[in-house]
Amino acid sequence: MSKRLEFKKISVHKGPKQSPGFLLWHISTSWRSSIEAILKTFSLTHPQFVVLATTGWLTKNGELTNQAAIGKMAGLDPNTTSQIITGLEKKGLIKREALSDGRAKNPKLTAQGNDLLAQALPAVEQEDSKFFSILSSQELEKLVRIFQKIMN
Repeated sequence: MSKRLEFKKISVHKGPKQSPGFLLWHISTSWRSSIEAILKTFSLTHPQFVVLATTGWLTKNGELTNQAAIGKMAGLDPNTTSQIITGLEKKGLIKREALSDGRAKNPKLTAQGNDLLAQALPAVEQEDSKFFSILSSQELEKLVRIFQKIMN
């Protein structure tokens, strides 16, 4: 028979429901599942949506962006960002335009990508609203500030 593990000696928490990491894991998996269900109706994966929306945000006023900036804002590594952009390009949602010197290619949304994002983003934001509706507006504002602080 194996020795019983003494959690009091190995954990600072009385139980999983006092662990911020454990709680974040549960909340994030539940939230992500709800968002993925919405995105499935648009034939998008969650990472594809994030890259599509990020590209839209970075180019919303006609600015040029690059893959590195998209990856950084989306919180993705360069290889993953490249693979997702390639997939979105194959779907006709993003196109990469080369600069006149031919070096860098600047991703931007196609008309089809703009149209899809115009439908998907409000649906995702509506699901966000529904998911977080248990919180008061003050609690939600505080939660956003906490998330922003953790991200920095």
